[in-house]
Amino acid sequence: MPKQSSALSHLDPSGNARMVDVGDKDITERTAIAAGEVRMLPQTLALVRAGQLKKGNVLTVAQVAGIQAAKRTAELIPFCHPLPLEHIALEFELDDALPGIRIRATARTRGKTGVEMEALTAVSVAALTIYDMAKAAEKSMHIQNIRLVSKTGGAGGEYREAGEQ
Repeated sequence: MPKQSSALSHLDPSGNARMVDVGDKDITERTAIAAGEVRMLPQTLALVRAGQLKKGNVLTVAQVAGIQAAKRTAELIPFCHPLPLEHIALEFELDDALPGIRIRATARTRGKTGVEMEALTAVSVAALTIYDMAKAAEKSMHIQNIRLVSKTGGAGGEYREAGEQ
């Protein structure tokens, strides 16, 4: 079980919300991997696979959207620090067993705070983009299971989701 802090770092002593002061933290290499899924009907997945959706190449657009979103995370999440991302990558797996698309994002930086939110934002926006690109074919798609898979670097140490290598 990963260690959990009992203190809520985004609250001041009076209980008011605040941005965490990272000024005294060391600069370290930090990596985060997030994952999620868009569950859809087999026939919708077949349309994605065949490139037959009217809006174009679903995975290419979702990849660009996820990268763009990761770079703008601090504008979307109120207490996230702006980070100079050194790397952000998205991978997609068309999974007939789901059925749907599995999404995985990897983010990396050297900084004073982690890149978990950037990886999670990339997955979330990629999933929303897949939904947008395919909604004409199916409105009942489910965006699900968005989670942090692993992280390295920083004072919090490493985290790995159970079952992750």
